[in-house]
Parts: sequence; C-alpha cells; structure tokens
Amino acid sequence: MLRAELPESSIGFFLHTPFPSYEIYRLLPDRKEVVAGLIGADLVGFHTYDYARHFLSGVLRTLGYDNKLSSIIVGDRLVRADVFPIGIDYEKFATAAKSANVKSEILALKKHFNDQKIVLSVDRLDYSKGILERLEAFDYFLEKNPRWHKKIVLVVVAVPSRITVGAYQQMRDDIERAVSRVNGTYSTVDWSPISYQYKNLPFDELVALYCRADVALVTPLRDGMNLVAKEYIASKQSRNGVLIISEMAGVADELPEATKVNPNDRAGIVRALENALKMTPTEQRRRLTTMQNRLSHYTVERWAEDFIEQLSYANEQRSAHDLNFLTSPVMDEIVKKYKGATKRLLMLDYDGTLTGFVSDIRPISSRPTSKLMRILKKLSHTPGNEVMIVSGRPKRALESWFSKLPVSLVAEHGAWIKDHGKWTPRSEFPADWKEPILPLLEAITERTPGALIENKNFSLVWHYRNVNPELAYVRKANLKHDVEKKLRDSDIEVFQGNKILEFKPRFITKGATVKQKLSEGAFDFILAIGDDYTDEDMFAALPVGAYTIKVGIGSSIARYHLSSVEQVHAFIAKLAASVD
Repeated sequence: MLRAELPESSIGFFLHTPFPSYEIYRLLPDRKEVVAGLIGADLVGFHTYDYARHFLSGVLRTLGYDNKLSSIIVGDRLVRADVFPIGIDYEKFATAAKSANVKSEILALKKHFNDQKIVLSVDRLDYSKGILERLEAFDYFLEKNPRWHKKIVLVVVAVPSRITVGAYQQMRDDIERAVSRVNGTYSTVDWSPISYQYKNLPFDELVALYCRADVALVTPLRDGMNLVAKEYIASKQSRNGVLIISEMAGVADELPEATKVNPNDRAGIVRALENALKMTPTEQRRRLTTMQNRLSHYTVERWAEDFIEQLSYANEQRSAHDLNFLTSPVMDEIVKKYKGATKRLLMLDYDGTLTGFVSDIRPISSRPTSKLMRILKKLSHTPGNEVMIVSGRPKRALESWFSKLPVSLVAEHGAWIKDHGKWTPRSEFPADWKEPILPLLEAITERTPGALIENKNFSLVWHYRNVNPELAYVRKANLKHDVEKKLRDSDIEVFQGNKILEFKPRFITKGATVKQKLSEGAFDFILAIGDDYTDEDMFAALPVGAYTIKVGIGSSIARYHLSSVEQVHAFIAKLAASVD
C-alpha cells in the first residue's frame, strides 16, 4: 500500500521472527497477500540466512518471482532480501558487570547460593520459549545425576507476558506446577533444586545473575534471534561460564562456540548440562572470548546502521537498474516521427509482448483479445505500414489468429515466414537432429509433473512453467547438460527463455529474418518490441535509428523499456490513433 501511494519512496522492512519454510507457510490461506505486501519494500531484512531463504522460496512458490543473488525483479523494481543478525548494547552489559551495584548483587547471590552451581533460565513467559520442556529436562538431569543434588540450582526467571490472555495464564499455572513437582521430589531442608521467579528483574539483578551463572540454558522451541544468549556472553567479562543454546534459535548460527541442543531432546539437554559442568576453565574462556569479540563488533547500533546502509545501497542498485523507460515525452516524439513517415515497419513479438504468458501452451489459451485485434487491424490497414508479428509460436497458431489481417507472420523465431499470403520455410534443414534428444526430453518429462514438450517443425521446446520451481531448477540444469553433451559439434543450440528450454538450429533467429526484410526496401520509420533473448537478435539487426523497446526490466540492447503487456497495448493504440 505504501508503494502504491509513494512509488519512488525508500522502504525497508525487518522481520524479527522466523519466516517459515514453504511447507508451513503454504498452510496460510492468504499467503499470496502477505508476500505480495512484503515485496513492496526495497529491502526485506531477516536475522538469519535460513529465514531469508524461506522467504525467497515463499515468494517463488507463491507468486512465481525467481531471485538472483537474493534479488527479486518485481515489475520495474528490484527487491533485495538480506541478513542482519540483531545485536545488543554490548558496552552496557560489559561495563555493568564492573559496577558497584552489580558487584553487590553478585555478593548477595554468593551468600544465598553458597558454592552451588547456577544454571540460569531467563525468558519471557511464552509458549515458544520451551520453559516446560526445560524443566522436564532438568528433572531428568536430577534423576540421572544424584551426585549433583545440593550442588546445583536452576534459577528460572519468567518475565510476565500477555497476562490477560487465558492461554498464557494456563501456561503460567502449568510451569508453576512443574516447578512444585520437581522441588517436591528432590528438595531437602537446606536445598531446593529450582528457584522460580515470575517477574521482570531490575537491570543490575539481571546482570548479576548473568555474571554468577555457571551455565545459561537458553532452549526455546523457536526464536527469531534470542538476545538473552548475547547478554549472557557480554556480561562474562571476568568470569567463566557455558552457554547452551537451542538450535531452533536464530542466535545459534551466530554463536557456533556455544553448545547446541535440540530443545525437544531431553536426553540431549542432559548430556549438554553434564558436559558444561565438567568443561575446563581454559576451554570456557576460549569460547567466551571468541564470542565476545564477535558480539562486540556487531552491536545493536551497528545492526541499525547496517540496515540503513543496505537500504541506501538497495536504492542505489535501483537507480543503477533504472532503465530508459518510455516516458510520455519520448512517446510523443515517437508518435510524431510515426505520423511523419511514409514507409513504416512495425515488428512485434507475441508472447510476453502482445499477450501475457499462460500456463497452457495450446493456441486457444493465448488467443489475442478483441481489443488487441482492433489495434492490430488499425495499424495494418494504415497506408504505408507493414506490420510483422515475429513469434516463436508454430505457424498454425499464428495462422489461426491473424489470417484475416494484412500482416506478415514469422513463426518459430524465423523458421517460417508468411509474406504476401504464402508460408515459406527460411531453409531446408533435416529434422533427424531431433532423434537423439527427443527420448531425453520424453524421459525427463515423464518424471517431472507439469512439464510439456512442444515439437515444432524446426525446434523442440521443453516447457516447465507448471513445474515446482525448485524441481524445475534442477531438471532444466540436468536436461541442458545432457542435451548439450549429445549435440556437441552440431549446429543445434540450447536456448533458455521464459520458463522454457528451446533446442533449434543456431542460424534460425529473428535477427536473420529482420535482415532479410530490410534488404527488400528502405523504411523511414522502424519499430520493434519484444521481451526475451530471441528479440535481442532482432534489436541487434536493426539500424541505429530504429526504435527498439524491451518489455520488462531485464538487461537489453533496446533503446527503451516498457513494464508490461498493458503498456505495450496503450503505446501501439496511441500510434494507431495518431493517423487517420
């Protein structure tokens, strides 16, 4: 909505929670609307690469937009997805550990817990944090390790959250019952294994707990980042400690020196606790120092600066990719030249130019609209005009659509030409080149749901528009490799178009057709419009003064760009209306 209202604005969006894999994301009934909204931004930020990868996959699978180096082309814009692991105010925690207030709190903790090992759990009370699972794992630890009784305590700090929501009230009750059960089972007159606090601790008390804790047990079931882990590391300036982190937390990717666990693996958490309690001070310090060096550089301030810098860079990229779009003044200039000319050549591609791409390759699904036919009729009946529809479609499709119009037709990218009412092949080329590769196409199509083979007179086309995008990526790469191996040292080449692989003789191009047409006479106005690699040959073959237009944002040698098929219709309608 912002992009629609302010099309030139700079928009950045940061998601602080995980973006789900497509298998989960596809469960949302309104999944298209969510990603369509997000790609209104210039930059979409995530905490980890996995989240960015899931987002890009969701965009591809839901909207069909592929990405290159994490950039998505959306109409005439570039949208970047990038990774920015949020940091903390590192100096605040590092210096607080040396303050008099924190030292006083540490002494109080030492007096209260004596020489017991402290395992610390600090979380907002939320179902995603895995607090109940953590309590069950500690219960199992106590059952397996009676030698640690009276020597260890789990300090659980649950920060109140959504206290008016019934489900959260129930969760609090469940946690408190679990604490009571464990304490009831193992407590003695002078020892309780779990110290439970349901409150938001003052900063100095929290830092003191970080400093004093021998182990931080941070095991959420799912977490976008988890800053408790980073705060614990930053506070450990002069004291040792071990961080046990859930592999389901975003921070796990950033802190490989921490001990990782699956939060659902009770036995695995127990093993991690046992190893943490016997880890040597030297090893603890080595790990802490490495993590502290990393966290001290990428702070929350640096995170914010980085995001803004990358948003600026995204805008620079957008400017760099600002193509020479056909503006109203330029359009008026072209119309003026068109009106003043006496012999005009208009060369128009079909799929992706005069009509949008469809999933069904049958001619009936791509027939021109009545509106387009009226425009083409007007253009083709204008004195001095020669209209050529230059397409990759087979001649039978073009014939069925345009036989009643006085236009020239070019089929299969130049293999067939209809001029003066008669179809002629551009050259005779033996079709036996298809024999070794057709079985390859058939075999891969059989095991690729949605794939289709189109067997034309002079080419073979493998369509994968309806194939799962990830599967299509693998299949097309394998097919291209296998066919190129078969066709080595031949005159057949593999071309990649819009969701297709095409196999055809390399000398059959739209460019060769253009050269042939230009040799037949002089034109004082030439216009060519196309959208893909086959049209680049056409553009290259035209003289410098010709008006060449590419539909879409991709790189091109064309002089101008239009964003969509609808804009093409509006432009050629304006040309048609300019001459009575």
